[in-house]
Amino acid sequence: MADLTHAAQAQLPLKPADFQILLVLLEGDLHGYGLMQRVEEQSSGRVRLEVGSLYRLIARMTDEGLIERAGDDEEYRRRTYAITDMGREVARLEAERLADVLRTARNRNLLSRSEGR
Repeated sequence: MADLTHAAQAQLPLKPADFQILLVLLEGDLHGYGLMQRVEEQSSGRVRLEVGSLYRLIARMTDEGLIERAGDDEEYRRRTYAITDMGREVARLEAERLADVLRTARNRNLLSRSEGR
């Protein structure tokens, strides 16, 4: 686990779109178009993935070992993707990093204590 955590730390900080994709895949495997829709929903429209950039993101995140191809939906000709153990660890570490940032922002009175919860 220590090797995984060390390798995962090297991936930080994540780009917002990468983090959102990992968060969506924590819910379960999904195809590219579904990822695009869920990321937009989950981020309340703050993160929008364009079709062209989505598949470049997927390819890069697969190369980095954060996600993997989980299978194909032959009926609809869609590839399905899943989060890997590395992706899960990177997402956990990024969430901890962002929690620290929010704590600092609250301590500096940038956010109220209830904001961001």
